[in-house]
Amino acid sequence: MKEEILINVTPQERRAAVVENGMLQELYLERESSRGLVGNIYRGKVIRVLPGMQAAFINIGRERSAFLHAAEILPISETELIENDNIATPDINELLHLGQTITVQVIKDEIGTKGARLTTHLTIPSHALVMMPDNKHVGVSQRIEDESERKRLKSILLALEYENEEGAPGYIVRTAAEGAEAEELKRDADFLQRIWKTIRLEIRRSKAPCLVHADLDLTLRLIRDISPYDVEKIRVDSTDVHARLLSFVEEFVPALKPCVELYSGERPIFDAFNIEDEIEKALHRKVQLKSGGYLIIEQTEAMVTIDVNTGAFVGYRNLEDTIFKTNLEAASALARQLRLRNLGGIVIIDFIDMKDEEHKRQVLRTLEKALERDHAKTHISEVSSLGLVQMTRKRTRESLEHLLCESCPTCDNRGNIKTSQTICYEIFRELYRSARAYEAQKYLVLATQQVVDRMLDEEASYLAELEAMIGKPIRFQAERLYTQEQFDVVLL
Repeated sequence: MKEEILINVTPQERRAAVVENGMLQELYLERESSRGLVGNIYRGKVIRVLPGMQAAFINIGRERSAFLHAAEILPISETELIENDNIATPDINELLHLGQTITVQVIKDEIGTKGARLTTHLTIPSHALVMMPDNKHVGVSQRIEDESERKRLKSILLALEYENEEGAPGYIVRTAAEGAEAEELKRDADFLQRIWKTIRLEIRRSKAPCLVHADLDLTLRLIRDISPYDVEKIRVDSTDVHARLLSFVEEFVPALKPCVELYSGERPIFDAFNIEDEIEKALHRKVQLKSGGYLIIEQTEAMVTIDVNTGAFVGYRNLEDTIFKTNLEAASALARQLRLRNLGGIVIIDFIDMKDEEHKRQVLRTLEKALERDHAKTHISEVSSLGLVQMTRKRTRESLEHLLCESCPTCDNRGNIKTSQTICYEIFRELYRSARAYEAQKYLVLATQQVVDRMLDEEASYLAELEAMIGKPIRFQAERLYTQEQFDVVLL
């Protein structure tokens, strides 16, 4: 199934939507004020060693200390430790000491009150390869299933002759490299060698704690990580970013060049493809199914719970058939919601109770098949004695709700409202939309005092840019009776 990627760029944030068959499947968001950390390399300093947790806290120069587990310091992965009881982890005190300087890479963003998760096993990705400077292993992505193709790709990598001060580096061949020629892989390997030399030089001359290497921004990172065979079109609404994307794909992913297109429609790109409405729906607890049934999705600190209900769907034959059809539809729908909302950790699904064992197996198979296109790693258990399906989904960044919303002070933190920053950006988009659609001498924005204050303070530079772009003055008026999510744009 081919994907279409829509990229919306404004001075304050970048948003990328992955669309399949006209339906939004995933949303990526990066704000200039809070860019993600995954992939960044730091020189950090050990500030606390915790023998009871076999871990340490590392100061990487950010407000929150980052977390480093002993398994991420060893030449074996934490997954291997879990699967093999015979592998013993050395005591953390033998690996680290207070005040020690260490080079680390972020593998999981700061989430909620938790700091970033770190590893010492550095990896540097390109489109086709992942370089491991300190590991001599050469591997191939498990998603490349053809054994002859796996052997061909591995033999190409083994034939490359690179030698650093640490010895020959290791590589992992990514899924996007399937079918790639030797010249393409060598070009990627050359690029990774140049990047690693720059990083190594920076490590030597830097003083901890500090950032040594920052990963690519959202748009380039997304293009780097996708397979050209999965993409039908990449539409971007910024001339500058469009030029950068073309330059990037020409060098690293030439097959994607015909797919990159500058969007110049009258309506904003996310409005034209109904993305804004889908984002709004993804912030609601209730998800309506086409049959009349619905899902209730609750995100808590410990886990995500999903409840399936028949709702208005009464079926055609009997109760068991009605339940089965609702559960089948729910399985496909909730897989999409997990991707769209970026829900991770433990997920408990309460399907409607089924008596037929074959029905249970078919619902699980439908869920597994729907999750095949999910880039995050998932694991699904059997239906429990209580009729619940337990699953896990790897979480590396904040969920959509946590990115766009905050706890509501009006309801004593029992729900969420959009942040003042999110509302400011919605106002920017509404002003831009109005300026393109209507003629006006000036604009008056009615909003809460908090939103108005932010517009005139933190967002003042972006506001000035917008005024210059539309050529009309923008004025603000605080409304005491408005809630934080309410605003109006008046044309004068």
